[in-house]
Amino acid sequence: MTYRGAVLDLDGTVLRGGDLLPGARTGVAALREHTESVLFLTNNPTRPASDHAERLRDLGIEASADDVLTSADATVAYLRDRHADEPAFAIAESSIVDQLRAGDVSLTDDPGAAGVVVAGYDREFHFRDLQAALDAMDDDTAFVGTDPDRTIPGADGLEPGSGAIVHAVAGVTDREPDAVLGKPSETTARLAADRIGVPPEDCLLVGDRLETDVAMGDRAGMTTALVRTGVDGDDEVDASDRRPDFVLDSLGDVVELLG
Repeated sequence: MTYRGAVLDLDGTVLRGGDLLPGARTGVAALREHTESVLFLTNNPTRPASDHAERLRDLGIEASADDVLTSADATVAYLRDRHADEPAFAIAESSIVDQLRAGDVSLTDDPGAAGVVVAGYDREFHFRDLQAALDAMDDDTAFVGTDPDRTIPGADGLEPGSGAIVHAVAGVTDREPDAVLGKPSETTARLAADRIGVPPEDCLLVGDRLETDVAMGDRAGMTTALVRTGVDGDDEVDASDRRPDFVLDSLGDVVELLG
């Protein structure tokens, strides 16, 4: 089949920790040869797109910042669109806060002054953060998560992700988020479609998670492929109502799908 564009997850699909996964270089090269545009789309909000692109280049895969879209980018776009005049209180590590600031999101260090609480990945998450969430949240305070990933693939196995922080804040405040960005959110799907510049029905999305990667591809009308190199595999596919169009051993096997 012929695809005009490709959307690739990073962690678990192209990378694991600081290393390329088997077949990744071959798969990316094939997609660049057979499509008009390749976009790397990640739910990792801790690095700006420029850093993700630099990491890919260091591993031998050409990429610019424009080739990468992150959940932090989607969070910034959502906040600027929906909460432009409301101070945001961030429960997230400094690298995410820095990206919000660089995106001209109004920030506050005072929970009581918050118009919106933003929860995301934080390796120093603490009891005091739960207290701050309680202090910040009232009926008029919006609640936004950077992405839904409760776990992320690490070099030595699964690690807690942003979703773990989002759910902790939701639990202590008895509030479900008003929006969770990253995949599979509509905001992220729209930004990805705008960035890649071809209709979704002409795109192939490749990822390692049914509930984020495959779900977003399904909703957007893309062809979806799940790779077995990350979180989900055959057991998860068999147990789920959500079915990718293809299941591949690795990104390198994407060559079998290209006309």
